[in-house]
Amino acid sequence: MFCNIINPRDVLSLFERMSDEDCELLNIADRPEKFMITTIAVPPIAIRPSVMMEGSQSNENDITERLKRIIQVNASLQQELQDMKNMAAWDHLQAEVGLYINSDVRGVPYPFQVAKPLAGFIQRLKGKQGRFRGNLSGKRVEYTGRTVISPDPNLKITEVAIPIQMARILTYPERVNQYNIEKLRQCVRNGPYKYPGARMIRYPDGEMRLLMGSFRKRLADELGFGVIVDRHLEDGDVVLFNRQPSLHRMSIMCHRARVMPWRTLRFNESVCNPYNADFDGDEMNMHVPQTEEARAEALMLMGVQNNLCTPKNGEILVASTQDFLTSSFLITRKDIFYDRAAFSLICSYMGDGMDLIDLPTPAIIKPIELWTGKQIFSVLLRPNARMRVFVNLTLKEKNYSKPKNASERELETMCPNDGFVYFRNSELISGQLGKATLGNGNKDGLYSILLRDYNAHAAASCMNRLAKLSARWIGNHGFSIGIDDVQPDNDLNERKRETILNGYNSCDEKIELYNKGKLDLQPGCDAAQTLEAVITGILNQIRNETGQVCMKKLHWRNSPLIMSQCGSKGSPINISQMIACVGQQSVGGRRAPNGFIDRSLPHFPRQSKTPAAKGFVANSFYSGLTATEFFFHTMGGREGLVDTAVKTADTGYMSRRLIKALEDLSIHYDNTVRNASGCIVQFLYGDDGMDPALMEGKNGFPLNFDRLFMKVKATCPSREHKYLSPVEISALIEQKLPESESTPDGGLSDASKAFKKSVKAFLLEEHEKGSEIIMKFGEDATVENQETVIRVAQKIGGITEGQLRIAKSIKTVMTSRLGSIVITLDMNRIEDSQLCIDANTVRESIMQTPKIKPKQLQINVLDVTKLEVVPLVDRGKLHFELHSLKNMLPNVIVKGIKTVERAVVNKGKEKYKDKEGKVKEREKYSLVVEGTGLQEVMGTEGVDGRKTKSNHIIEIQQTLGIEAARWCIIEEIQFIMSNHGMSIDIRHMMLLADLMTFRGEVLGITRFGIQKMDKSVLMLASFEKTSDHLFHASASGKADKIEGVSECIIMGVPMQLGTGILKVIQRDEKPELTYASDPIISAY
Repeated sequence: MFCNIINPRDVLSLFERMSDEDCELLNIADRPEKFMITTIAVPPIAIRPSVMMEGSQSNENDITERLKRIIQVNASLQQELQDMKNMAAWDHLQAEVGLYINSDVRGVPYPFQVAKPLAGFIQRLKGKQGRFRGNLSGKRVEYTGRTVISPDPNLKITEVAIPIQMARILTYPERVNQYNIEKLRQCVRNGPYKYPGARMIRYPDGEMRLLMGSFRKRLADELGFGVIVDRHLEDGDVVLFNRQPSLHRMSIMCHRARVMPWRTLRFNESVCNPYNADFDGDEMNMHVPQTEEARAEALMLMGVQNNLCTPKNGEILVASTQDFLTSSFLITRKDIFYDRAAFSLICSYMGDGMDLIDLPTPAIIKPIELWTGKQIFSVLLRPNARMRVFVNLTLKEKNYSKPKNASERELETMCPNDGFVYFRNSELISGQLGKATLGNGNKDGLYSILLRDYNAHAAASCMNRLAKLSARWIGNHGFSIGIDDVQPDNDLNERKRETILNGYNSCDEKIELYNKGKLDLQPGCDAAQTLEAVITGILNQIRNETGQVCMKKLHWRNSPLIMSQCGSKGSPINISQMIACVGQQSVGGRRAPNGFIDRSLPHFPRQSKTPAAKGFVANSFYSGLTATEFFFHTMGGREGLVDTAVKTADTGYMSRRLIKALEDLSIHYDNTVRNASGCIVQFLYGDDGMDPALMEGKNGFPLNFDRLFMKVKATCPSREHKYLSPVEISALIEQKLPESESTPDGGLSDASKAFKKSVKAFLLEEHEKGSEIIMKFGEDATVENQETVIRVAQKIGGITEGQLRIAKSIKTVMTSRLGSIVITLDMNRIEDSQLCIDANTVRESIMQTPKIKPKQLQINVLDVTKLEVVPLVDRGKLHFELHSLKNMLPNVIVKGIKTVERAVVNKGKEKYKDKEGKVKEREKYSLVVEGTGLQEVMGTEGVDGRKTKSNHIIEIQQTLGIEAARWCIIEEIQFIMSNHGMSIDIRHMMLLADLMTFRGEVLGITRFGIQKMDKSVLMLASFEKTSDHLFHASASGKADKIEGVSECIIMGVPMQLGTGILKVIQRDEKPELTYASDPIISAY
């Protein structure tokens, strides 16, 4: 075939002759000849600087080196064109220009391929260190500091202590006015090295003076209004505090500065949780906002007091930790009493002796006045009578004694372990306080209730008082841990030995049953898998039992026990591992695998399945591990380290993809959720327009009616008020919450039908319980309650059963004349599975299998259970054909759906209400199918398609539509999160699912899915495939309107979100002031 290579000159002339109509047809924005490079723009020296080496030599930049090579090749091409020689120089020039733009370009001739190529322009743009991500989306900034952090419980949660050396370097530009002129004059006199001083003066005409000389006194005296002084940081300045990695928005918050000596940044330990900080050498960053607008936004949007709750699900995030919980737990013991002097001293701890405190009535009057430790917390919540804070809550701590069976009643305040916490009108009636009350992650905790019923200031001031009290009390009381705390006594050792021996005997029995083939199989498991599951369960039970023995035997003063009970650190399992038994070590979720032939280590016999041979550590950390136990323990530890490192990278990338996809979504004034280009993603956020951070109830419900009702009964007792009948309750709700938008008193009603329904249901239920009902409505008691939608997906795990084998045996029979395969069916198994299968059915299935050619086979049915397959081929090929058939026949699908791998009957439990309304449990069977083919499964006779679920999103969309796929995504995320103990508000999942499906197809949060979401060029370029997006956009002439978040950051303009969504215009002329009553509220 004749092939002609076109000269670049010819290509250019062809491009020049193309008409504009052809260009438009090809979607080319400009003339095609511009794709041919005829002239190269040489960049300025500033972006390709030379680096001077030792002596007079200079190291040239990669771009300069490329330009030099292009000039050389161009000169040689010009010479060859004059001499009419071969055209190889064209290829050389093409390669050099290509490498100048992109040093990773493919198709470069072999002589130009080097091990370390010179960087091109595209290498400067792409990647984490490139221009987009390294210099435009994120920049190095001024007015920032970084140093080691340390704790200081004497600081408020809104404060951060700044070292004086840092405060002398960081400055804030303060404008001189009549109120601060004397202060700033003194700062100017002090200069840059004496605190509090100043570093620079900026005059209105643009002149700047550094305060380094002896003329500072004269400048201070001449200081006038309107001049800006860059003064040192002082107490009360607004700063941003950040710890990396910044995984959520509370990783950077706004604090008030407090300049202190020494060299570390300090803050209250209660704020450790949102930063995920500890004090083992962590470093943190601090930024100083430089304008009044920035300070105002930082305080209002990023202030610690405005971010006490996480937007994940509305749980409290800033709360007491570790020492604070331990001291609270010890103070509130039942047997703690203080005389007047000690009680007064402890009360003075919580406010530095500066707060007004009303001592409560002593709990014991004779023979000496004594106050309990619980009364300290009553004082802490409400120090004096003028403070109108009335906390009402009940909750169960970790050490609460639950009834052994359902027939016994709850002990509540009479709990022998004092685990039921009961606050009534800010008085602690019962309970030892622990993590459930004072810690994070609980919506019914003390701080959550202070925040919801009062405000953030009430919760913050309570945290501050507790931090000071705890630090001083535990410092005087003392709390330490030693080796004797984990030393078991003889009785404990004997109990442990018995427990381990009984467990080993049970394991030996199971292994013996397995060897004899008599082990009862679990659903979806073969014999080996059943044995592993049973033995793992027994060994885990050993550790749990030894842990329970430890918890019972240890003295109440035992430090690890105290920390475990109050939730400050550790768990019963940790105590059990230190004192009694470390337990089973797992590798990949299973017992230790075989590292040698048929055994885990050479210390054990082959095929040994005993606990010791498979990673069970019977010793404790106190007694010390044997060599094999230590090795198994290191195997489990190594897996944890590797897993953590891998997960960090994976979750970081996943987080970045999610942020890039969701960054430009915002709620507009019409309550719709839209992206930057105005496309509607949700008509109403979360279907109810509510903020997840403000939800008080569980599972995203806005109000906790039970707690509100208890508070109303405590703060507004019924006294002489009459009880309400069910009819009166319904009438009162109709009166207070009418159908129309306006209320009888002229206000507006935000209450929905769902809210009215839930209020009425709650009140009628309370009426049935015999409670007195006195209605008291809050101002903003509004709620939308979406209906529960049935699950359309479920993640199924732990299925290990192979496909049902119906063939008892497949034998190859070779005779002198011909060869055949005889198939014998296992009729017992077929009957047990209730399948209608015989030899004729199998024959039809073999004939219909695509890979088997029926014309080359003769299938004879010998009887109901046997059939013979004879290949009709030459004798020379017979042997190979028989082997091929023997491999193919076991995979023939006789009955069922081809795309289904396996099916297992799963046994579970479900709750139901009997005729009397009591909640009971019953067995529930479900068929778990692995594979695809939802439509075929739903169409199978006897299957209820309405209750059939799948977790294959694309198949759900193809079978049931895009709305079903949306709910599948929501339910899948919810299922996975709840299985791992994570609580996330469903509104977040709904937003993500809506974003993935609002285009009418399921889009992944990947580079391909994000590309289809109407994102701009600059945003896509700052995400991935930078050069591809830029080249494509320039060729097709795309325009970027600079509307999204990424584009605005890259261009350095305010984004159209949050405070940037509106503009404030000042009036030119002053309005006329009328001194009269407001016409809006005056009566006509």
